[in-house]
Parts: sequence; C-alpha cells; structure tokens
Amino acid sequence: MSVPRPLRLTVNGRAYDVVVPPHHTLLSVLRDRLSLTGAKLVCDRGECGACTVLLTGPTGTPEPVYACLTLAVACEGLGVTTVEGLAGEDGTLHPLQEAFVRHDAVQCGFCTPGQLMAGAALLARTTAPSDAEIAAAMSGNLCRCGTYPKIVEAIRSAGAAIAAHNATAHNATALEEERRGG
Repeated sequence: MSVPRPLRLTVNGRAYDVVVPPHHTLLSVLRDRLSLTGAKLVCDRGECGACTVLLTGPTGTPEPVYACLTLAVACEGLGVTTVEGLAGEDGTLHPLQEAFVRHDAVQCGFCTPGQLMAGAALLARTTAPSDAEIAAAMSGNLCRCGTYPKIVEAIRSAGAAIAAHNATAHNATALEEERRGG
C-alpha cells in the first residue's frame, strides 16, 4: 500500500502543494490535480512524446522528459515547465509557438504540446541547431499527421528569431552600459 505524501512542485514558476502516493506520475498530477491538460496521455509508455514537459534542475538547462514515465515525487526541487508555461505571463506566444502556427506545423494538434516542449529544450541549448541535432532532439516525439518537415522549418525559424532577439537585447545592453560610462 502506497502512503500519500506531501509534495511541493514548482510548475510554470508557481509552487503547488499536493499530497500524492509515491507511485503517481508527473502526468497524472499535472492533469488530474493541477488541471494542466496540455501534456497529453496517449501511449502511457514513453513511446510517443505527447506528454513531454521540461524539467529544470541546478544546471538551469531545461531537459525534456516524458511525464507519463516520471514520478511526481522525483520532481520535487526541480522546475517543471508545461506547454501552458511556454508563453509569456502576458499571453505572448513563445517564438516557437509562433513559428509552429506560421509554418503550419500543428495539423491535428494532438502531438503539438510535446513537439513544442522538445523543440524548446533544443532551442534553449542552441538557436542554430544542425539537421542532426533537430532530428535527435525530436526523435522521441511522434506525429501521426506527418508534419515533420514543417516542424523542422518551425524550429529553424524560431531559432533564428530567438538569436535575433538575443542579439538585439545584447546590443541594447551594451549601448546602455556605454552611455553610462561603464
């Protein structure tokens, strides 16, 4: 018999206190306890990627994981990002979300949350991924509609947009520091 235990999860920057049995998956807690239904329950075996979320630990680098295979208790002390947390607090879409729409990489949309999260993890590591890096990063996410070429286009486009934004922000910071005399 599993004895429920208190657990504090930080999901999309917000702390949640829940009491769950130790065998409950992150996916079941997200969907059934926190009403965050973006991550989809499809295969429940870690084969499709529809439940992909990001875990961020001490390194600060978000890593994609299958929420259907990850125990919720293993996520205590880590940051969890779901597709609901990818957009800005003001509702501004993440550049990858914008690119998915612009490049029609959504089709039926069922796999889209997992695809977005795997792509976001890749773009957090590099904004100019090679074809091999994109293929490797997305290999755990299946799309029944076959929109893979459009997903790749969207990732490349979002990477370029993020890189341009970062360069503009860096230049603005340098100009401000120069203006202040430092």
